[in-house]
Order: sequence, then C-alpha cells, then structure tokens
Amino acid sequence: MTTLHDDVRALFAGVNFAHLATLMPDGSPHSVPLWVDMEGDRVAFLTGPTSRKARNLDKDPRVALSVLDAADPRRMAHARGRVVKCVDGDEGWAIIDRMALKYLGVPYPRGEERVVYLVEVEHSGFMSF
Repeated sequence: MTTLHDDVRALFAGVNFAHLATLMPDGSPHSVPLWVDMEGDRVAFLTGPTSRKARNLDKDPRVALSVLDAADPRRMAHARGRVVKCVDGDEGWAIIDRMALKYLGVPYPRGEERVVYLVEVEHSGFMSF
C-alpha cells in the first residue's frame, strides 16, 4: 500500500466524478464513471453486486481509477491498486449514504441492492496543467 499524496486524497475525497477501469473476463478493459470517496486510506466506490464491474472484480481485483477536479478540470489524479474488501449490510449502507449526501445532498434511495468496494492503492499520481 502506498501513502496517498494530499492532492490525490483531496480529489478522491471531493465532489468529483471518477472513472474506474476493471478487466473483462477476456482481458479487455471496462471503464465506467462513478462516485468515489476515501474510507481511511482506501478509495471507496459503490455498485450493484451483480453489475459488470462487480463480476469483473470477482475474477480480478486489479483496478485503475482517474479523477478530475470538478472545479478545475486541469487538475487530475490517478491510482492503481486492488480491491481488498467488499462492504455490504449496514456498514456498506453507511458509506453509501455518506457518498450520496456528498454528491446529491440526500441519502441513497433503497430499493436496489448495493455494495461498497474498497481499493488499496499501490500507485498514484497527481497532475495539474
């Protein structure tokens, strides 16, 4: 695990959309935009437990993430690592609601099953141009 630079941590903790890349079963990349946040030293994101990204992560936990500063898109960060934990139940919903409050200002609607994945970052970087 690597220690995240303050600029990288701030972008993942901010109200910024990120892109997550996972590997499809045939090894090709799959990339989707999503909400992110920091959960301790790990990057957190949510998804449905049967989504394409969840199925990809069941087979290979390696991920790459990139995030742009919504206030200044010339500032960006990236991270590579692996999912080390899937959080569900009340603990997962507490993280999901915190993320929904950050992005939407209201708790996440119930009605669909959701889980949180925690990524242990192995490499990260920050760039401003």
